[in-house]
Amino acid sequence: MSSPSRAMDTTPQLTGLLQLPALALMLLVAAPAPAAANEEEAALATQLANPIANLISVPFQGNYDGNIGPEEDGEKLFVNFQPVIPFTLNQDWNLISRTILPITWQDSVFPGAGTQFGFGNTRQSLFFSPSTPSHGILWGAGPIFLVPTHTEELLGLDTWGVGPTAVGLWQGKGWTVGILANQIWSVAGDQDEEINAAYLQPFISYTTPNAWTFAVNSESTYDWDRDTWSVPINVVVSKLVKVGGKVPVSIFGGVRYWVDAPEDIGPEGWGARFGFTLLLPRNRS
Repeated sequence: MSSPSRAMDTTPQLTGLLQLPALALMLLVAAPAPAAANEEEAALATQLANPIANLISVPFQGNYDGNIGPEEDGEKLFVNFQPVIPFTLNQDWNLISRTILPITWQDSVFPGAGTQFGFGNTRQSLFFSPSTPSHGILWGAGPIFLVPTHTEELLGLDTWGVGPTAVGLWQGKGWTVGILANQIWSVAGDQDEEINAAYLQPFISYTTPNAWTFAVNSESTYDWDRDTWSVPINVVVSKLVKVGGKVPVSIFGGVRYWVDAPEDIGPEGWGARFGFTLLLPRNRS
């Protein structure tokens, strides 16, 4: 664990991030439970399980990992700001913009690293997708871009990247099963920090008639140059509620377990996931 002096220096930043799960829990407890199953909320929760749904969503996804580094005394807490915005191209096709910008606090991720707090690098995906599923099957494909937006040296590489990304899924009777994948190669920036990495996210979830969703996924990354895997398994429970009876919000929490990670660099054991997602349904045109 961190030394007392280091923990004292970063307490205000760390405390602010740790307040997010408490806020989400208070919102969930304060939300009135429906007397009967709410079909509209269940439909929204099912759409939210689809990464390329015709739905504007703004997730704030918190993640905590520990046991990082050769001495296993490092820790990391980051919140991903992940807006997903669909655009109608024509009657048959949509373009879905999916952005991931991490806000990170980390300490002692390797000996002598100290503490960092700030933005990480941004991943911007664009999916061209049919507007209507076929037999419950929906897919999307397009480019992904890596943009060096980090504000601290150890929070990202000084490298621009690009590659292909795709997602395919099936939905039916409350179930969502699919996989999202991408590959990024560095194309500009620091040549000593080249990137050649694949990302695989298989996922499965079930949404109940009263808008509870139980989900399991993996967010695995493979570094082709170093021949190393990073494989966390996430188990998350979420509930869709309407704050003030009007604004749909999905509140979620769960655990993660690291099956594999680069030796002396990646985290080990258990971690946590928590946060909330604001939703704005969008009429098809």
